[in-house]
Amino acid sequence: MDADFSELHGKTAIVTGASSGIGLATARLLAKNGVRVGLVSRSKETLEELSGKLPGSRPIPADMTKIPQIKKMVAAAMKQFGRIDILINNAGQGYDAPVEKTGIGTFRYIYDLNVIGPLVAMQQVIPCMRAQGGGSIINISSGTALMNLPGMSAYSSSKRALAGISLAARLELQADKIVVSVVYPYITRTNFEKNTIHVVPEPEDNREPAGRYPPDSAEFVAEKIVGGIVSGEPEIFSHDWMKAPRSGA
Repeated sequence: MDADFSELHGKTAIVTGASSGIGLATARLLAKNGVRVGLVSRSKETLEELSGKLPGSRPIPADMTKIPQIKKMVAAAMKQFGRIDILINNAGQGYDAPVEKTGIGTFRYIYDLNVIGPLVAMQQVIPCMRAQGGGSIINISSGTALMNLPGMSAYSSSKRALAGISLAARLELQADKIVVSVVYPYITRTNFEKNTIHVVPEPEDNREPAGRYPPDSAEFVAEKIVGGIVSGEPEIFSHDWMKAPRSGA
């Protein structure tokens, strides 16, 4: 039975990284429930095609590593919709490298995309949400932010930083009725791993150790995200077992 998200009908949302994976599944679920969605990614053509399939959606191309483009994106969403009720900061990329071999330039790029981009987007929507009496901001972290994994320090640290910013902002914005939440997805069946920057080539067995929980679908994570908008919980975990401290996968 589908979850009831009917209370979101008529609201407006920005979803970054909307052209594929979790972002695409989230945009589809929001549109299905009557939310007008600003679709954000770098690919204008992909967004235009997607917008034609999602009622009420609008393509807003932007590179989330470029601060001027982020500012223009939020301004464009405001112009299109007249308000912004929901911001979902989903755009991100993985970077697998041991500490010794972590490239500083690549590390900065990952932080620009995974941390600075979401922060700038938040800074741009907060005044809009405050003026309209409230809103919801959902930042997509990662299960790796809850673990200490060799070879993933750069990526997991960026996602820990995003979680820290999210939970601090939640407290700062309570009086403005702006609810900030952070989502921790588990391994998800998307192109994320394919697009991850690897310093050491991945083995061909997909690195799936015996006994690991099976990956989730993007649609499963999208339901967690949209459910988080409705519930307003500070932290949303894909699975309850992720709440326990873990030192490895």
